[in-house]
Amino acid sequence: MTDRRTEARHAKAIGLELQSDAEILSLLAKGQAEAAQCVEAAVPEIARGASLAASALRNGGRLVYAAAGSSGLMALADALELPGTYGIALDRIVVLLAGGMDALRYMRGGPEDDATAAREAAEALALTENDCLIAVTASGQTPYPLAAIEVARAAGASTIGIANNAGAPLFELVDAAICLPTPAEVIAGSTRMGAGTAQKIALNMLSTLMAIRLGHVHDGYMVNVIADNEKLRMRACGIVAAIAGVDEATAQSALVASAGAVKPAILIASGASGLAEAEALLTRHQGQLRPILAEISGH
Repeated sequence: MTDRRTEARHAKAIGLELQSDAEILSLLAKGQAEAAQCVEAAVPEIARGASLAASALRNGGRLVYAAAGSSGLMALADALELPGTYGIALDRIVVLLAGGMDALRYMRGGPEDDATAAREAAEALALTENDCLIAVTASGQTPYPLAAIEVARAAGASTIGIANNAGAPLFELVDAAICLPTPAEVIAGSTRMGAGTAQKIALNMLSTLMAIRLGHVHDGYMVNVIADNEKLRMRACGIVAAIAGVDEATAQSALVASAGAVKPAILIASGASGLAEAEALLTRHQGQLRPILAEISGH
């Protein structure tokens, strides 16, 4: 790799500790904003990654994240919210974190170099061509996620790589290479800052587009949300009412009939005879609401 931007010193960081609080914070804020802007150039590859991830879940496979350190936290944050936000089954989302879950209490640097641990963890998953693995690493050459990618490739799984250095070794190993060329960190090498911000944005974009293509979003509403608290139950009711064009009482009645599942409730409120018909329609149309609603309204 010829350009290690993630290790470079920021031009305005010389004498940083001599600056005022406001000056330092302003520089940090600008660094975050500049990092976020780098994501736009990666849109085509993020779209490719979302397509691979959606295909994996659609075909009964799993979405696996592999990362270490700060990149691992970004991956974990994205992964943990997918079941609740989009109703994706827990066993379809897997996170391989260097150092295991103990790293959430004490994040040591050593485990990121443990390629053997990564291989063993990835091999234990018995990956197949239906699975998709996302490796996240700021440098693009961290041994742990690279080893996981190698196991995934050998198993025929689709692969996505996210890194912040152009020409990263990771990009030679993956089907979708998402390069986020963030500028030098204000604190040299502190990739939990700009690089991490760009990674989080890219992961959010990828998983959201994936969910949209799976039919879990309709007109901007999360129609596969798991409503397991009062706020989300109110949100679910509002979603059913808005999409079906009914009042809240009717929406609530439909949710009771669907045992709280939002998509079937929308269909019941829109004219489906009951839960059985709603589920049959969803199966026939691969979970996509729009063609079903058109079919119901055409009766």
